[in-house]
Amino acid sequence: MQDKMQTVSVDDSEIDLRELFSALWAGKVLIVAFTSAFALASVVYALSLADQYRATAVIAPSQSGGASMLGSMGSQLGGLASLAGINVGGSGGGESQQALEIMRSQAFITEFIADNNLEVPLVAADGWSRGENQLEIDDEIYSTDSNTWLRESKLGAAVEPTSWELYQAFLQRLGVTEDKKKGLVSVSIEHFSPQLASDWVNKFVVAINEHMRQRKLQEVNRNIEYLEVQIEKTAIADMREVFYEIIEGQIKSKMLAEASPEYAFSTVNRAMTPEVKSKPKRAIICVLGTLLGGILALILVLLRHYVFNANRPR
Repeated sequence: MQDKMQTVSVDDSEIDLRELFSALWAGKVLIVAFTSAFALASVVYALSLADQYRATAVIAPSQSGGASMLGSMGSQLGGLASLAGINVGGSGGGESQQALEIMRSQAFITEFIADNNLEVPLVAADGWSRGENQLEIDDEIYSTDSNTWLRESKLGAAVEPTSWELYQAFLQRLGVTEDKKKGLVSVSIEHFSPQLASDWVNKFVVAINEHMRQRKLQEVNRNIEYLEVQIEKTAIADMREVFYEIIEGQIKSKMLAEASPEYAFSTVNRAMTPEVKSKPKRAIICVLGTLLGGILALILVLLRHYVFNANRPR
């Protein structure tokens, strides 16, 4: 009895497989046509995408003898300084970690975009002419003749990109990767123009160093001003001596910041103009488009077959 049931099950399975292959064979024209259409569409789409290039700079947290000396002094005077209500500064690693967060912040990126006039190439560019070495600007977004934005808001008025739009557009092109084992940071920017990509990366590294340097100078100047006021207020000689020692440390910190253009990060490898595009991956797009068309065609043929059989009168 069991042998008969197994035979029937095997026979049903064979019948199902035959029916399946028969349905696919009957719909071979639709499968080929559907797959070909998707393949052609994916080729056209891949060719319509403009090439983009990624430039990368490698930087490392700055470690100098001056920073070590000030860190040691900070540890010695840190308790007294905290009693005085100031911060004498920490290690270079702390500055670098703060810098990594600031590099991704909206305030810093928005300021960087404004300082370097990146609004048009960031939002309105849609390609790059290799022969003319010139960006191609979408004339529906920005007019290069009148230097005006042509985008329309919901009210129908031409509007410039908001700071949030600019921030998001730049953030999509920016890459900041930290290798904690090697102690290195990779900063990359992707754009239609390889020359602009490398230029923006190098300027971005300079900008974060300058930002952190100015931030440190402002902090030190505030500390010195505060300590000088405290010296005028106190008549205790020992406390005045302590304040003078802290001021001395702050002045050394100020001198170090003023003499260090690469205050937060040292450049290990400057960004060079890339010659090979980073995207689009046209071959992958075409393969995936063709596979998607084939899978959808198979599903469509099988659905049509089984729906037709289900509705057919018996």
